[in-house]
Amino acid sequence: DRVLTTCGAQALQYGTTEGYLPLREMIARHSARYGIEVTPDNIMITSGSQQALDLLGKVFINPGDRILVESPTYLGALQAWNVYGAEYVAVPSDDNGMITDALEEALRAGPKFIYVLPNFQNPTGVTLSLERRHQLIALADRYGVPIIEDDPYGQLRYEGEHLPSVVVLDGQFRDNCKNTYRGNVIYLSTFSKILAPGLRLAWVVAPPEVIRKMVQAKQGADLHTSTFNQIVAYEVGRGGFLDQHIHTIRKCYGERRDVMLGAMDSYFPPGVDWTHPDGGLFLWGTLPEEIDTTELLKVAVQEKVAFVPGYPFYPCGGGKNTMRLNFSNATPDNIRLGISRLGKAIAAAQMKK
Repeated sequence: DRVLTTCGAQALQYGTTEGYLPLREMIARHSARYGIEVTPDNIMITSGSQQALDLLGKVFINPGDRILVESPTYLGALQAWNVYGAEYVAVPSDDNGMITDALEEALRAGPKFIYVLPNFQNPTGVTLSLERRHQLIALADRYGVPIIEDDPYGQLRYEGEHLPSVVVLDGQFRDNCKNTYRGNVIYLSTFSKILAPGLRLAWVVAPPEVIRKMVQAKQGADLHTSTFNQIVAYEVGRGGFLDQHIHTIRKCYGERRDVMLGAMDSYFPPGVDWTHPDGGLFLWGTLPEEIDTTELLKVAVQEKVAFVPGYPFYPCGGGKNTMRLNFSNATPDNIRLGISRLGKAIAAAQMKK
């Protein structure tokens, strides 16, 4: 109501492709709290991070270009870039994120860019260690390959110490001046995980030259992101609600994560391993190799519980015995019930092998 009352004419009108300036200024101030020193000229608002991934595909990818990704990696990125004919060079990961000891060999394949989710990765929930972040930046610089850092979950940490983002470490690596960011990292984040996914609001931080190219690509897609939604997000953010809301959901999601981990300890049979995420929304299960989680899902659905089979997250194949679990969107009681049912389905599958 306040948006329509105080600035309704502006909120319902066309806006600039770069995005609502007060919102970009607010994002720049908020980013500075996490060490990301940028100006509004470094920021473009997009209609969700998925659009940002699509625009990056339009700007950077030609058919046959190789993209270096973690294995497994975010399925939405693969879906966005498959349209442009991308091919993938996959680097395996472990509990500390992308295994950077394997990165140099992959870089010799000549990828167009590196795509990484360093914080509480989707789908595994793991976090890239500080040492590996430094190694990633140094190797990307040596081979002249830009990095796309996708960080939708960075503010959703439930334990452990905050790690500086790759874009911050890259700026330090280059001794970047604090006026206008011109480093080797394109940084993505979103309001979907900290405010409301239905608003379809995200942002890109990049050197101004990259922002200008993305603006041109966005003009051909939707002209600009909804002005009304941008002003709503700005009003919510500047009034202090957003900080309070993030604190609330951290507590809520952290409790649900703990409940799911405890339930898995209680109900999952031997032979099943899973990650212990320090934040985010997901954890990752690895079953014995003889169990196909796509087939397991059919049994689980009959028990009225569901998960996402892991194989689509592997760009070069594999992962038939893996699964992604989400703990953010169910009550603690339903989490316990769902995990107990899933544990029975896994045990039954093991008995058949």
